[in-house]
Amino acid sequence: MARLKQHYQEVVRPALQERFGYANPMMVPKLEKVVINMAVGKAVQDRKKLDAAFGELTKIAGQKPLLIRARKSVANFKLREGMAIGCKATLRRERMYEFVDRLVTIAMPRIRDFRGVNPKAFDGRGNFAFGVKEQIVFPEINYDDVDETRGMDVIFCTTARTDEEARVLLEGFQLPFAA
Repeated sequence: MARLKQHYQEVVRPALQERFGYANPMMVPKLEKVVINMAVGKAVQDRKKLDAAFGELTKIAGQKPLLIRARKSVANFKLREGMAIGCKATLRRERMYEFVDRLVTIAMPRIRDFRGVNPKAFDGRGNFAFGVKEQIVFPEINYDDVDETRGMDVIFCTTARTDEEARVLLEGFQLPFAA
């Protein structure tokens, strides 16, 4: 079992149940999935950029990502409908907990000038999103093999009904929020 999943079951879940007064342990919010999205705008001119991003996201997520295709054609960007412009990976269960553990303990401390994630980045329904500017903060990525730094979006989807519940849940996973 993943270390963070065990931490959730033994520490975070009882603390949330006590704080919010849930009658049943199944009512306690939990992390449902983590979505990692990497948009590659330069993929319109050069397909190799998308292939490199695809390979890097595969290493970071530990599973094969899904290619994202354009829904509409945009003449100003030389973009046609159906053209591949990014990739995303949806992590669930054990892989999700392993990724969150690596993100919080290894990757976030390696981010330059990091002061914590924005506590206002909740969507009103208990989901949280933030961006990482460089993929090289992850230990799976070899710095010498990177042709260009790319950013990515990380979205935490929870079963929490309010932002406050979701924030307390993510604080239980030691996600560093800015003061």
